[in-house]
Amino acid sequence: MSMPVCLTSLTFSELEDYLRKKDEPAFRAKQIYKWVYQQGKNDFLEFTDLPLSLRQELSKEFIINPLELSQTVSSQDGTVKYLFKLSDGYFIETVMIPSGGRKTICLSSQVGCKFHCAFCASGLHGFKRNLTTGEIVSQVLTLKYQFGQEITNLVFMGMGEPLDNLDNVLKAIRILNDERGLAFGARRITISTAGVIPAIKKLKDFNLQINLSLSIHSAVEEKRSQLMPINRRFPLSELVEAAEDYLRAGGRKLTLEYILIRKINDHQYEAEGLASIARRLKAKVNLIAYSPVPSLPFERPKPEEFQHFKQLLEERKVKVTIRQSKGVDIAAACGQLAGKFQ
Repeated sequence: MSMPVCLTSLTFSELEDYLRKKDEPAFRAKQIYKWVYQQGKNDFLEFTDLPLSLRQELSKEFIINPLELSQTVSSQDGTVKYLFKLSDGYFIETVMIPSGGRKTICLSSQVGCKFHCAFCASGLHGFKRNLTTGEIVSQVLTLKYQFGQEITNLVFMGMGEPLDNLDNVLKAIRILNDERGLAFGARRITISTAGVIPAIKKLKDFNLQINLSLSIHSAVEEKRSQLMPINRRFPLSELVEAAEDYLRAGGRKLTLEYILIRKINDHQYEAEGLASIARRLKAKVNLIAYSPVPSLPFERPKPEEFQHFKQLLEERKVKVTIRQSKGVDIAAACGQLAGKFQ
């Protein structure tokens, strides 16, 4: 089944090029961007300041939103999970996480995941495909306009490994950041990676000041390889070197993500290893209690064990933030997103 051409896959200059080829004036691009990104319209016929012939032409060649809402589930803590059906029948999940005055949207970048972290549901059904730029951008547009979410932050922490779909993810960020559209501040966008080193090297040349988060989950090479098979290809020691390089090239401060799993990665030597990496990279640690996945054998730490690990890090002069696992009751928390497979 061929994928429909999605208007939200086009940057502003690509849209201008398309219009030029149609002998349309370039200012039409600004009009179209306004309808899509500032008014949230999904039907070309509503773009009333465009000639009817152009609206009909656009309707034939593009679709605006390739996502079909299949289900929404709300948590008692205010988190909402959206299940979207894609045009080829696959599914992805997008999550809205409220926290104080912030509303963070957790975006998916792939259908499934090929990295198979042992504690995560996203890779359980294998990898199907990358999301297109338009499918990524449309997650934001749908939540903003169809569901009225006042979005403050975007995190690429949903299904998939964002840096394994680097070109589409970065293009989506450019489109979301464009001041003629949503004008979403780069500093309010975070990419989380399990450690795809070649892509981190490419990210150095990306000229928007986005945030980068590294998933560590164990400071011991062998243990990390068991939890995160990617470590066999891109070992932690090399990841830390690539991160230092990234910082030297002017990248913003890093965050280290650490999911604490009971009796697996909660020992003192793990805290010592993590603290030494954090100090070396001048990074803060985002500590997350493991969220259970029914078919996996891992346990959530007890509150006192969690506090003890946090204290071990703080005693070693590391700044620790606690990421409250929101949406656990609806399987919307970190590591629980799996989409839906028929």
